[in-house]
Amino acid sequence: MKLFGTDGVRGKAGEFLDAMTTMKLAMAAGIYFRKHSTTNKILVGKDTRRSGYMIENALVSGLTAVGYDVIQIGPMPTPAIAYLTESMRCDAGIMISASHNPFDDNGIKFFDNHGDKLGVSCEKEIEKIFFDKDLRQAGEVTGQAIGSSKRIDDVIGRYIVSIKSSFPKDLTLHGLRIVLDCANGAAYKVAPTILEELGAEVFTINAKPNGFNINEDCGALHPKNVGKIVTKVRADIGIALDGDADRLVVIDETGEVVHGDKLLGALCVYLNQEGTLKGESCVATVMSNKALEDYLEQFDLGLKRTDVGDKHVLKTMKDDSINFGGEQSGHIIFSDVAKTGDGLASALQVLALMLKSGKKASEVLNAFDLYPQILTNINVSQKLPLDEIEGLDEILESVRARGMRDLIRYSGTENKLRVLLEGKDKTLVETTMNELVAFFQSKL
Repeated sequence: MKLFGTDGVRGKAGEFLDAMTTMKLAMAAGIYFRKHSTTNKILVGKDTRRSGYMIENALVSGLTAVGYDVIQIGPMPTPAIAYLTESMRCDAGIMISASHNPFDDNGIKFFDNHGDKLGVSCEKEIEKIFFDKDLRQAGEVTGQAIGSSKRIDDVIGRYIVSIKSSFPKDLTLHGLRIVLDCANGAAYKVAPTILEELGAEVFTINAKPNGFNINEDCGALHPKNVGKIVTKVRADIGIALDGDADRLVVIDETGEVVHGDKLLGALCVYLNQEGTLKGESCVATVMSNKALEDYLEQFDLGLKRTDVGDKHVLKTMKDDSINFGGEQSGHIIFSDVAKTGDGLASALQVLALMLKSGKKASEVLNAFDLYPQILTNINVSQKLPLDEIEGLDEILESVRARGMRDLIRYSGTENKLRVLLEGKDKTLVETTMNELVAFFQSKL
């Protein structure tokens, strides 16, 4: 596909993602969604990037041109758009965000009427309309059929109530001291409100967006900054969100960042102990450390792996009737609570785990050690299909015979080969990685 990537349409605002492209994309999406329309309403939210104004207005123009009524709700987390799309009975939801990317990037994410991200087949249909001028023109309307738009500012309360209701009613955050980093992003209003209303003492940082400072030296990409404040104010835990608040990074009371796989393991076992885990498994990606898999086995729990991307995790969760999964990068999905990764919903589950265990974050979230893992990016002059590289099968067979796990794939945007190697012996992993790098450099 030429437009859609792993998570919607994303690119440099004003260049790849300019006003005209956005309007054409909105028209194509509107024509697609109108085939199954029931309410003729589409919800549009955004994060705090300056370019969001341009893209939002272009989306509204395109959608109204094909007959849709648009509801604009301003800056809200991505998971809030997923929830509100279904709650407000809209045909679709659209989030304007480039997630953890710098401010000059932006993106557009689509959700269906159930609040689920679109599958590849749906994205292909929208692309087909986008690139077909005749189909777009045939979808335009005139007169009274032209759509309308309105802005609603009070829906924030619906999302706050939804997230708060996911926290056990017999617990309170009273007495907990929390450092919260909002990344100058979409959760700068809702995140402090939720934690404070549940009783926590909250030290909120990076909650003053100016259109350009989203993710800038803050949030989930820079959790060590939170760690310094956690130790300074002697907080119980630090919570770092990314620009659209669908990602969570946790910092324990010592200021140390909790690895995403350790977080997944602790939460999966907690859900199982609470009797709420479905499918007796956790879904994660091929990037997750095998130590997570071995840890879960101790509790007779399984780990199912998918390709990289939270939409692949969610698809496997649905297909296999599993209600918990995520990526080590911080996208954690509790499907009984949220339609997609939700940093705030995940944070509340972490806090519930801490409170019920009676232990500090550094104890309850550090249940196992990770195996040594090395990721190397190799510059290549050509992207020869892996199954055509002579001698690769033999060298990988040797690697696996030594008890190591490998993941080899090309970058989707650069001339680079990404090689991941993991094993229990750090020295052996390093030596074997040197062998693999030399091998690929000679071949590519």
